[in-house]
Parts: sequence; structure tokens; C-alpha cells
Amino acid sequence: MNRQKHFLLYIFMLILLVFTIGRACFIGYNHTLAHISVWDALIACRVGLLSHDLTVAMTMLLVPALAQLVALHHPRFPLRLVLTPYYVILGIVVGIVVVADTVMYEFWQFKLHAVVLSYAASPEGATSSVSPSFILARVSATLGLCTLLSAGCICLTPKRLPTLTHASGLKSVLLVLAFNALAIPFTHVGSAYYSSRLFLNHAATNPVLAFFSSFAWNKPYGQRYHRFPAETCDSMMAAFYPSQTDDITDTLLRVHRPHILLVSMESFGGKFVRELGGLPEVAPQLGRLIPEGIFWEQYYSNSFRTDRGTASTLTGHVAHPDVSLQRDTTLHPLLASLPRTLEKEGYRTSYLYAGPMTNMGKRKFLEDLSFDRLVDYHDFAPEEITTAWGADDDIACRKLCELVSQMDSLQPSFLAWQTISSHEPWVVPYHRLTDEKLNAFAYTDHCIGLLVDSLRQLPQWDDLLVIIIPDHGFLYQQNYQDPEFFHSPMLWLGGAIKGPRRMNTLINQSDLAATLLAQLGIDHAGFRWSRNVLSRNYTYPFVYCNFPAGILWKDATGVSIYDIVANRPILEQQPDSGARIRKAQAVLQASYEELEP
Repeated sequence: MNRQKHFLLYIFMLILLVFTIGRACFIGYNHTLAHISVWDALIACRVGLLSHDLTVAMTMLLVPALAQLVALHHPRFPLRLVLTPYYVILGIVVGIVVVADTVMYEFWQFKLHAVVLSYAASPEGATSSVSPSFILARVSATLGLCTLLSAGCICLTPKRLPTLTHASGLKSVLLVLAFNALAIPFTHVGSAYYSSRLFLNHAATNPVLAFFSSFAWNKPYGQRYHRFPAETCDSMMAAFYPSQTDDITDTLLRVHRPHILLVSMESFGGKFVRELGGLPEVAPQLGRLIPEGIFWEQYYSNSFRTDRGTASTLTGHVAHPDVSLQRDTTLHPLLASLPRTLEKEGYRTSYLYAGPMTNMGKRKFLEDLSFDRLVDYHDFAPEEITTAWGADDDIACRKLCELVSQMDSLQPSFLAWQTISSHEPWVVPYHRLTDEKLNAFAYTDHCIGLLVDSLRQLPQWDDLLVIIIPDHGFLYQQNYQDPEFFHSPMLWLGGAIKGPRRMNTLINQSDLAATLLAQLGIDHAGFRWSRNVLSRNYTYPFVYCNFPAGILWKDATGVSIYDIVANRPILEQQPDSGARIRKAQAVLQASYEELEP
């Protein structure tokens, strides 16, 4: 009888137990990312319990408490029957969020965020990245957690409220209501941030609170990260992104209208390139080619995923933490287009991707950028489609060489290729390194070497500019506290360049469009966010990068990384009283306001 009278207390304790289990699983599943001690884990659990879990659990008791209030006045009120649908929904939501947060953190290293819904709408990428057994195990864990919470709440709730005084019943209801009224206004994601180590803060953060708090992105674009008056923000943008950058201080090309081959290497950040301070054994072919080309030593990717990186490269636009320019077709008319601009100058334009162009709206995006020809897995023989993603990179290289060999000397061509193989599930026809992830990147590097050697044999080589860049980096033994995650290789090769160079100026992925077009003598005024870094007007070199939970700013004074969810600095190298962070916040604000109709 006691348990029935105080069922809210038992449900409250069950919810806390579920969150504790979820946090323990989160730490255990992802412990290799941070190598924390048992004591660190216990402190994270304590901080999470006191900062978040108590409030979230009390919030979840609101519906049962209100139902109990009704039952106090109606003795025959079917309490369990009425609350069962709520418990089932609660169990499903908590189970999915807790397991998804635990599993996805390994790949993205930020708390589960509303941005994942855009990727969930295109599940092809997820199913291509992992095995069926991986999916089955995680679905089973989700069902187990859902069942524990839902069935436990149902069993703990009496069919009807036992006889008890109104005072006794009202006391528990009022306690729940008072706690929510007092605690919720002071509970936010950042309230669990207690450590200088990002993983410990993320472990302490309640995933349900983090996920639903992130739905602030549903605000209009201009209100999402608004911080400065419009005049202040516009003034800062004019200094950061000067409009007149057509003049050239340095000419890198010897050919006026070269053929252009843009190679976008999947996830190939500087971590895998010895010349950028990365691992020495992964990319020997790039190491061999760097002395032969123009190597940009301070090139930084704009974002963390392929859809964001592809958009930055081809439109010259900075990336957004929670908006995909590639996927959101309503934004396509607002975007500048590198292929469209080149097409107006007489270029033929093509895009090769040796898989299906269905993930994240890739085909529609490329069509809206006005590519003349799209080459995908349909252009390969069935036996050449060797993985869930499509054809392996060496097979795609052969197709690419065929396309280059068809380039007409009377009309320049722009051909872009996105590699596939350096991606989960890391299965490649190459076995040089024992670490499967590093081996997959080594395979793509091997293919790049073969590609360049094959291109040299073609007559088109003399008039060819090959630009090799990654679409984004990959979190291998890194996290977002490490600014080197965004540091990436960019190499210009081919007979069209004047000669080998080392370029040390800071350049963003979004700056490629303006810098390249200026070298070709083509107007780039429509590329507002793309800077010609070889212009005399490029007087303040900096790079701006972002991911769904944060923004990065790097200039000659140092580096700052800021958590836009918790509203606090993640990293300050050479502290500057927050000046770099304010600059990054201004770019963040302006980049969203531009998306308003």
C-alpha cells in the first residue's frame, strides 16, 4: 500500500536509474575517446545527477502528478490505464535518445543534437557505414531501455489511487509542481559543464535535455544566434570579407584557361598527413606529390560533414552548425555556384561520384549548381560496385582518367570527383596498415598517387590543374578541443601551375572559389563569403570553422573555440579577452541572417 501511495517517488527513482545506466553506458562505450579514470566517471555521474537528471526526471513526473491530482477527486479514476500511453511514449523517447547519444558520440563527439534529424531523413549513409549486426545490437539496446522504463512505470502505477487523505496526495503533487517551477528556469545544458575536458562535460550532460534544448534551431534563421546590433555586425563583416578582391598579388598558373580537376577526399584531414604534423605512415603518396605542387600549409575545412564541406567548396559559402545548404533546396537559389560561374566562361562541368547520389539530396544540389553532367554508380558495371557506398576508389580512378582523356583542347573542362573509400565501414581492397581506419585512408592516398601518375601520361596534363582537398576532417584520436581537426591538406598539381610552392597564408575551404576564379581572371563578386586570399585586400587573414555544438576562430593572435550550446569557451590558445570569440559570433550571426527570405 505504501508503494501505491507514493508511486511518484518510485517512478522518479526509476527514471534516475535509467539515466544513471545510460550515463554509465555512455562513458563505458566511449571511454577510449578520453581514457578517463573511474574517479572521473563517478564525478561526472554525480554532476550529471545533481545538475540535470533531477530536474529532467521531475519534468517527466508532471503528467503523472496531474493525473494523480485528478484521481484524488475521482476515486474510480483508472490511473494506470490513463497513464500507460504516456509511459510508452516516454520510454520510447528516452530509450532512443539515450542510445543514439551514446552510439553517435563515437562518430561526431558532440551531444545528440536536433541536426541529426536531417541525417535521419537520409538513412542511406548510416546503413552504408555500419554492418547489420551493429544496427541490430543498438536496436536491441534501445528496446531494452524502452521496456525497462515503460514497463517499470506501468507496474509502479496503481490501477486506481488507494484511499489516502487529500493532504497526503496534494503534498506529492505540489512538490513536483514546485520543483519544476523553481528548477527549470535555472537548468540548461551548460549547467553540467564543470571540467576543462569536453568529454567529461558531455558525460555529465543529460542527453534528453541536450537534444530537446537544441530545437532552438526552429527559430527563424536571423534569430538563432543573434547577438550584435545589425550595424555592428555589418561593419565587422565588411572588414572580414572585403568585397573588392579581384587584384592578384601572386600568379600561380601558367595557363589562362586550364582544365580543372577537383578531387575531394572523403574525411582526409591533416591528422593523416605527415607534412601537417599528422601521422607519418598514412599518406606517403601525398608526401611524394607535395614537393611537386603548390601546397597550402594553412588550409582549414569549414565544417565536419560531407554535405557541409561540399557546399562550402562549390558555393564559396561558410558552413552552418545546424543547416545543410546541400539538403535544404529552398536555399539553393541564394547560393553562388562555382560550376555555373565556370560554365558562363565556356567550361564544361561534370561531377563524378561512384555511388548513388541520394544521400542528403546530393543529386538535386549538384543539378541546382548547374553541373552539365553527373556520373554516378549507374555509369559503372555491376561487378565494379564493390561496397555499400559504390565503387572503390581505384575503380573510380580509372573512370576519372577516362573522363579526363576525353577533355577537348578547344574547350576547357571542370571535373569534380568525390572519393568514397576512406569512410565507415573501412573495408577496402588494400592491406598495408593493421589499423582498419588508417588503412582505409592509406588506400585512398594510394589511389591518389596512381591517379596523378596516370594523368601525367595523358596529353591533357600540360593544361590540367588538379586541386586535391578533403571535404572535412575525421576525429581520429582527436576531439573538438583540438583545432587541428579542421586543419587539412590542399595541394594544386598539374602542368597548368607555374611551379612548386609552399603557401603559408590562412585560407578557408570557402575561400577556394574566389581564390581560384581570381587566378583565372574571372569575376567572383557574387561569392560574398569567399575571399581571394592572394588579393591586396586580404589584410586580415583568419579562418572560421564550425560544428553543431561550436565555432572556431584562428588568426595571427591564436585560436578560440566556443561552445554555442553551453555558451562558454572550449579552448583559448593565447587568450585575448574574448575578441576572437566575438568575431566568430558575428560571422555566425551574419551567415544565418543571410538565409532569411
